[in-house]
Amino acid sequence: MSILIDKDTKVVFQGITGDSGSLHARACLAYGTKIVAGVTPGRGGQKFEDKVPVFDSVEEAVKKEGAEVSCIFVPPPGAADAICEAADAGCRLVVCITDGVPVLDMVRVRRYLEGKNTKLIGPNCPGIITPGDGPQSTGGCKIGIMPGHIHKKGHIGVLSKSGTLTYEAVGQLTALGIGQSTCIGIGGDPVAGLDFIDCLQMFNDDPDTHGLILIGEIGGSAEQKAAEWIKSNMKKPVAAFIAGRTAPPGKRMGHAGAIIAGGKGTAAEKIAAFEEAGVAVCPTPADMGTTLKKLL
Repeated sequence: MSILIDKDTKVVFQGITGDSGSLHARACLAYGTKIVAGVTPGRGGQKFEDKVPVFDSVEEAVKKEGAEVSCIFVPPPGAADAICEAADAGCRLVVCITDGVPVLDMVRVRRYLEGKNTKLIGPNCPGIITPGDGPQSTGGCKIGIMPGHIHKKGHIGVLSKSGTLTYEAVGQLTALGIGQSTCIGIGGDPVAGLDFIDCLQMFNDDPDTHGLILIGEIGGSAEQKAAEWIKSNMKKPVAAFIAGRTAPPGKRMGHAGAIIAGGKGTAAEKIAAFEEAGVAVCPTPADMGTTLKKLL
């Protein structure tokens, strides 16, 4: 089993004919993802790679091809509208890869999604993958920009704010012979979709996930809230790493949400919260795989 996506998930790519969208759609197709449709307004009737039908709207893609999950490679000014369009069309999950989406746009998106049966991953994230067998996946699904070949099918979940550190954790696990159930990069923007607790709950409920690596960073209080939830609810071992230990106060470290303000959101606070919750905290990024292996 896995969470959110599996080998049967039917995916529509919004922005499939753009440079980034087409590049990563090809990689996802090569991995084995069932991309059943693409969407680019004005390009309806075309074929992507001579096999994926392109439509003018997500509504058409859902009605004609049964798409259930959208992957968004729409430029920042239109990304919020693309998310809402996918939700209106009935997509149960939207994965927004686009970075640079205005925060105010995302505030409006969050309000718009209230009461709808659509989950959002991102924006500004690497996406989600349920690994299959081998580099040319069979039985897996990759929706995003992560390198598929480093993943291995197995029983460890990876949940991260950082795309690059997600790949690092996965690479370490695979090198140790430890496979992954599902890996999710939720992104580091201050206003986004699924948070740590949303995903922790799904991993906790998944019988095929036996442990978890969680990767957080300075800024905000999401990691402290996650630690509280883990202490009260998590039934599986968790290893955590917090990026930004040496960041000076007020310094933004890449992600829009990764800023220490008013003395709150420091790495020390987050590490202390995880340790108090019984989570094994990795001392360096190089120790994520070995720290998790010790817990198993």
